[in-house]
This record gives sequence, structure tokens and C-alpha cells, in this order.
Amino acid sequence: MDQERTAKDRLSYPYNQDLSGVLRRMNRRTPFSRQRLANDPVTAAYVLAGMQLIRRHLGPGAKRVLNDPEDENSLGRPLLSFLSQRAVVAELANNPAPFPRVGTTATLRCSWRSHSDYIADLLSFGLWSLHEPALHDSRIAPDTERLLDGPEFVAAAHRLCYYDLTTVVDGPTFRLELIASAAAEGDEVIQEALAANRQGAMEPWKQVYQEMFLARGLRLRPDVSLDDFAGMLAAMASGYALRRISNPDLVSIDTSRERCIFGTAALALLLGCVERGGGTAEMSIEDAVRELVYGQPPKEGRQPAPPAAPHETERLSKTSDGPLKTSSHLAE
Repeated sequence: MDQERTAKDRLSYPYNQDLSGVLRRMNRRTPFSRQRLANDPVTAAYVLAGMQLIRRHLGPGAKRVLNDPEDENSLGRPLLSFLSQRAVVAELANNPAPFPRVGTTATLRCSWRSHSDYIADLLSFGLWSLHEPALHDSRIAPDTERLLDGPEFVAAAHRLCYYDLTTVVDGPTFRLELIASAAAEGDEVIQEALAANRQGAMEPWKQVYQEMFLARGLRLRPDVSLDDFAGMLAAMASGYALRRISNPDLVSIDTSRERCIFGTAALALLLGCVERGGGTAEMSIEDAVRELVYGQPPKEGRQPAPPAAPHETERLSKTSDGPLKTSSHLAE
């Protein structure tokens, strides 16, 4: 036992720590045996090997291996190993009508020069189609019109965010984007597919935002561009979708009211990044925050200094019979 403990102690952090609370599925019948196995140096060796594979294939500094040394675009993509040629051909049998249901690996190889090329095209299609349903969703157009005119702006914004989040969460392509993003470092094919998808997904919405600002007499603050605004909204949608997929309890979705927290976050972003147009004064987000925090607008050409920190001798003190008090000149 002492020798085992010594071997454990010699491991690097955090493998030298008690892992029994982390490795909870060890193949032993009793709690004592599971704890012992979780802290066995051999177990730590297997865990380390797995972590090294993750780093090697996903990054940072992921190691990229060419399937064909003569083809610089034939990078291996181990996260997508379930998309082997044989697996793809076998899956044809499950295609719905009227799609063909019979194929061969030879036909697949004839259609794409390499399996890497097929994967690249599949990624491009899957990532592009992530937002494509919105263009054909009958729910979208009426609410985008309500953003431009009428009294239902807030309700329409909530519904649009609800539609977007549920579409992303309920489909498979966002999960493909997560896998592709994890494997994108050092892989130009995946990087280009991701970039093209993001650009294509945001362009239609940028037009909606621009028309909304004009119709409602609004403008972005001077330190925020239209690309910035659209990118922040897209990032929030992805973040909430990721949290919802990993743990549905983290992001509640009210299907009866067609609302979710993403709608509230989008309205908060609008409130912070947009101001009423028509005047001559323009206030940046930073100046707006300073006004919010300090209670007064910044003087022209100057940034208000934060309140001076109290001196060491001017700490807050609590009296025995009342609330917190400060020294006399601070209280004034």
C-alpha cells in the first residue's frame, strides 16, 4: 500500500490527487475497491493517455496527419470516424423515398477524389444548413415585419429568439458545428467551412437589423458596428444552445409562451448597443456604462475618473447598535 501511494505521489498534478470523486464508474463492486482502482497509477496512466489523444486531435496545437502524403487536403479527421466510407454506404439503406437507397464505396469514391473531400463537403453542407431552415420557416417573416412596425416589437423579438434557439437545439447540425470547431485548428478546410457558414448565416439577419434601425429611428452606438452587433447575437445563441444541450435545466424554454432567456439577453444587448437617432450627441457603450455607474454623463473630451478609494484609515466600521458607518468626511 505504501509503495502504491508513493507511486501515486510521484505522478504530476492533478493525477496525483484523489480521483475517486471524479472517476465514478470504475468496474469494481464495492466502494472501497472503486476508490482504490480510481487512485491506482495504472488508472491515471489510462486517463493521461486519453487526455493526450484529445489534445493531439483537438488542440491546442493539434497534430494533423495526412491520409495521403501527396494530398495536402487529405487531413485525417478522427472525430468524424463514424462517417467512414462503409458506414456512409450502409446508411443509404435508411434513406427515405425518393432518395436512392443502394450504393457502393466505389460509387462514393467516384464522386469525391478522396474521403477527406467528401467530409469537407459534408461539413460545408451541414454547417450551411444549420441556419437554412429559417429562410423557409413560415413563423419567421411575420415577426421580422413586426420588428419594423407596430406595437409588438418586444413580443416579436422574444418569439424570434425562441424559434432560433429551438431550431438549433433540436437539429443535428449545431452538434456538427461543435465538433468541427473543436477540430478546426490547423485544418483550413474546416476553418473555411465554418467561416462561410457564419458569414452566410449572419448576412440575412444583418439586413433585418439594418432595416429595423432605420424603421424605428435607432442607431448603433459609435463603437459598435453592424457586424459586431450581429456577431454578439449569434454568439449568445450558440452559447445558450450549448448550455441547453449539455444540461436542459441550465436554459429553460417556455414552449407555451414561446420564450426563453435568449430573448431577454437579446433585448438587453439591444438596449446597450443601440440609441435613439436624430440627435447630434453620440455616446459609446463605455460612456453609457460610466453614466450608469457614476450617475452623470461624461464631460466632453474627458472620461470621468472613478471615485477615489478610501484611505486605509477610512475603512467601513460597524457600530454596536446601528448600520455601517464611514469616517466623517467620507460620509459627507
